[in-house]
Amino acid sequence: MTIAEEFKSRNFSIYGQWYALNLKPLSMYIPFGIISIIYSPILLFIEVPFLLRICPTSSKFDAFIRRFTTNFMRAIVYGAMSAGLWLSLIIGTSALIAPAVVLAIAAFFYLVAGLMKQEFTGSKTLGGQGVAQMIV
Repeated sequence: MTIAEEFKSRNFSIYGQWYALNLKPLSMYIPFGIISIIYSPILLFIEVPFLLRICPTSSKFDAFIRRFTTNFMRAIVYGAMSAGLWLSLIIGTSALIAPAVVLAIAAFFYLVAGLMKQEFTGSKTLGGQGVAQMIV
């Protein structure tokens, strides 16, 4: 079946497929999608320090994650991650704008906390101080 025949078929699942691809080459978005997927575990380990204790990770990865203990360092990493996803707009608008916006807002909050000279305080709910005592 040719593309013209597919569009004439009145089969809405085919229309859904083409609309989902937005008629743009999917391969152009794949690198940015991969980048976004890589950001996820990094953010989890940065924000939930308890995971470093329960997940088997290398000492290099642990050292990398432990760099982001201040508000300014977190603002920098979140800003860089956000900028990486904002670059996906060069190709065209996609769903990657949502994580770009969320990361930019998080970077803004960390930047404001740093400028106000507030010390980083971890949430106990997300594995901050006191969680290890609750488990033991």
